[in-house]
Amino acid sequence: MKSHAPENFAERLLGWHALHGRKDLPWQRDPTPYRVWVSEIMLQQTQVQTVIPYYERFLQRFPDVVALAEAPLDQVLHLWSGLGYYARARNLHLAAQTVRDRHGGLFPEDFDAVAALPGVGRSTAGAVLSLALGQRHPILDGNVTRVLTRHFAVKGWPGKAAVGRRLWTLAESLTPAEDPGRFNQAMMDMGSTLCTRARPVCPLCPLADSCLAKRRGNPLAFPERKPATVLPVRAAQLLVLRDAAGRVLLEQRPPTGIWGGLWSLPQIEAGADPLAWCAARRPGDGARLVARWPVRRHTFSHFHLDMHPVEIRLDSPGLGGVEEPGLLWYNPAAPDARGLAAPVRRMLAALGGKEGEP
Repeated sequence: MKSHAPENFAERLLGWHALHGRKDLPWQRDPTPYRVWVSEIMLQQTQVQTVIPYYERFLQRFPDVVALAEAPLDQVLHLWSGLGYYARARNLHLAAQTVRDRHGGLFPEDFDAVAALPGVGRSTAGAVLSLALGQRHPILDGNVTRVLTRHFAVKGWPGKAAVGRRLWTLAESLTPAEDPGRFNQAMMDMGSTLCTRARPVCPLCPLADSCLAKRRGNPLAFPERKPATVLPVRAAQLLVLRDAAGRVLLEQRPPTGIWGGLWSLPQIEAGADPLAWCAARRPGDGARLVARWPVRRHTFSHFHLDMHPVEIRLDSPGLGGVEEPGLLWYNPAAPDARGLAAPVRRMLAALGGKEGEP
């Protein structure tokens, strides 16, 4: 079997990318650090085709880092709604404010400064500076991890510190001094189009003849999976509290935690009394429990949430302040630009189109 030096690895990969790589994605047009940074944050744990429309709407509303920094967080979360992992959006907003306040509104071009921004870190900083400015920095996202673990038959779950260190060493050794940005893009393209998680297309891979996993006939064995865990199940009631005008009471979530900063239906414990909640807050006259909707399960990274929607009707229009901050009456028939938790957004959209249970 012919051996391949790291230079040959990059040469073969770049040759493949010249013919088959993706070169017209929205963030590849005028690839400024800001534009690439937004794309890299959105692409974390999200497919390219899903990201594109979100990215284009986001850049239209926030064309530069100062525009993003000065926008209310609620607007940022509204444009993020549906992408999930909302901590990314909150960190994006906080990082933009950091750039405005500490870097004069100019996105930094120093690796340490970029890596220190909220929600960035080593791999994202390397991607931004290599793709936008041509600086030589290795990256190690999910796609690159898959290519490296298969090509070099790296054993162990990549989340383990020792395995991660080996992968970073490999990424550093392979990243060329010339055209590192295109090399990093090629590695990401390879992982997302050929060296895929479930169906690697080995016959078309430019690195196949030196890939140890292919040679052993077991590419799907790499990367090794995270040790299996059973996600716990939590339960909560979501109050669909509607006033006589058809509006729905919303509650803003705390800034951290699940759906942090988003607007949601008021949530109470599974065994709590919904009418007691209403009595304590006095949203209006004549609160009546009219229906319990089917349970809806929403899965987070660390647990399942079984949501039990409870519909409550008032005989009068809801009171404005409801005696507590962070509560408002929302008209589902005329939605506004507000950051909503995705399952709540779906329920409100259905309520805006018809009466009764969505």
